[in-house]
Amino acid sequence: MRKKIVFMVSLLAIFGLVTSVFGQKKPDFPRKSVTVICPWSAGGGTDVLLRALSKETEKFLGQSITVVNNTGGGGGIGHAAIMNANPDGYTVGMITFELNSLPPQGLIPFTYKDYDPLMRINADPPALTVKKDSPFNNVKDFIAYAKTHPSEIAIGNSGPGSVWHIAAGLMAQQTGVKVKYVPYDGAAPAVTSLVGGHIQAVSVSVAEVRAQVDAGNLKILGVMDNKRDPLYPNVPTFKEQGIDVTFYTWRGLALPKKVNPAIKAILSDAFKKAFDSQEFQAFAKKVGLNLAYQNDKDFAKFLETNAKDVEAVMKTLGLTKK
Repeated sequence: MRKKIVFMVSLLAIFGLVTSVFGQKKPDFPRKSVTVICPWSAGGGTDVLLRALSKETEKFLGQSITVVNNTGGGGGIGHAAIMNANPDGYTVGMITFELNSLPPQGLIPFTYKDYDPLMRINADPPALTVKKDSPFNNVKDFIAYAKTHPSEIAIGNSGPGSVWHIAAGLMAQQTGVKVKYVPYDGAAPAVTSLVGGHIQAVSVSVAEVRAQVDAGNLKILGVMDNKRDPLYPNVPTFKEQGIDVTFYTWRGLALPKKVNPAIKAILSDAFKKAFDSQEFQAFAKKVGLNLAYQNDKDFAKFLETNAKDVEAVMKTLGLTKK
């Protein structure tokens, strides 16, 4: 009997060793509905994107996904809710560009470092856009004029400290020009003002000027991306025009810290399969969404670089807390 007990103990020890070497058994996850927090209002671009992705993810996760809009504080309230969620894997969040623009302003007491990145979904670059009859036909023309006429050109954006305000500031910083920054209550009124001739340019996304460009009222001089926009393949990037500037507003998924790595892997796999699905890809194309996937490690590196770049530009614009 004693030998039998010793034998069983030895087997258990071997089993434990094998488990430690080859990893633990795959967790039984998920066993209930998963919640995804959106820091922005229902019906907005971020919300629509998240709901489309979540709908496809349900097929691969085997459970329903509930999107909860936790709004307010310029995105700060929703981001805080993601960070403070129970790290059991049943709460995922969509983090956005504002996670890197709010901390330098002293508006939230946390940063991207307080999250466990899951994946980047998209990144929309700004487009420098002017009126169709503008004398500027490329970015070089625009910059050359701005250098000889400091603070004369007015560039509209979507609000003080907004992503598109920072985009214009980055362009000015990198090229050494001085321009006027004109804030509006969103990108749409800024574009309308440009069409009306009240300002000389806007630094908003391609999607936000698309209707007026297609209508023949505006023209895009360049995009701050590493590649040309598929909607306008004839429009060169800033880099192609000799100006080394890339910038994006972005969206991605993240978890609160300390989620079990095995559970994170299950979530990552399901969301990536949804991202790659024909249905989601078709949706993105239909709405003009610039998909730009990154895995958790690459997304983490991107967040670090983006945070540094954003804070540096915001300092030059006088937007950081003193």
